Amino acid sequence: MTTTHDRLNRRFQQLREEDRAALVTYIAAGDPDYTTSLATLSGLAEAGADIIELGMPFTDPMADGPSIQHATRRALDGGQTMEKTLDMVRELRRQDDDTPVVLMGYYNPIYRRGVERFLDEARSAGVDGLIVVDLPPEHDDELCLPAAAAGLDFIRLATPTTDARRLPGVLANTSGFLYYVSSNGVTGGAAPTAERVATEVERIREHSEIPIAVGFGIRTPEQAATIGRFADGVVVGSALIDAQASGETPEQGTAAVHKLTRELAAALRGARG
Repeated sequence: MTTTHDRLNRRFQQLREEDRAALVTYIAAGDPDYTTSLATLSGLAEAGADIIELGMPFTDPMADGPSIQHATRRALDGGQTMEKTLDMVRELRRQDDDTPVVLMGYYNPIYRRGVERFLDEARSAGVDGLIVVDLPPEHDDELCLPAAAAGLDFIRLATPTTDARRLPGVLANTSGFLYYVSSNGVTGGAAPTAERVATEVERIREHSEIPIAVGFGIRTPEQAATIGRFADGVVVGSALIDAQASGETPEQGTAAVHKLTRELAAALRGARG
């Protein structure tokens, strides 16, 4: 099996050679139920996703807007657990040993499971990295450093309010890629201004060579292409969650997610000309 650090590094190297940005797709594990969510997850790479973020459902998703909050509630109401989320990654790895998978969420479910146990299970399941939005650099000893020791990338978030004094601390133990939150507020908000985001991305590049993926507010292929001209990755989440919820049946929702993924991927392939 491919080692965890290899997947993200190799994927970004491949994309640099192809001169295009990564399409990073987010779905909530277990939304609207385990079977449907697994079908959605299993088809993302074929539809064009380069990296998959899989949301770990939590009762209090404070950084997430209405779409992801509703998805999280649907998943929890459907019986989704951390064990089932890890099972989804295990199932994916039976058919796909190449696409990087990053678990995204909050520290509480990890803490309750036990950090050492969680990291062992995540690595053995085939997880490549973690995004834990409520653990700042001051708490690196809690999870970031143990994750690195376990061979998992710890992907930090930077925001428009991350100033020059704060940025080195954010970058210090970040690996895999940096997730640049393009707008203040919660997920699914207003689309970012490309010129401002480009300026911020260039500012961060002065401090690190780590790949930078931009997310929050990117919903359409046109928006993705605009950001993909200068970012190393483009993260789309709420639009895919809404697509999943749009179907009259679970199967139609899954088809809508894969259709939008194909459209986003095609836009990114042509974004640089």
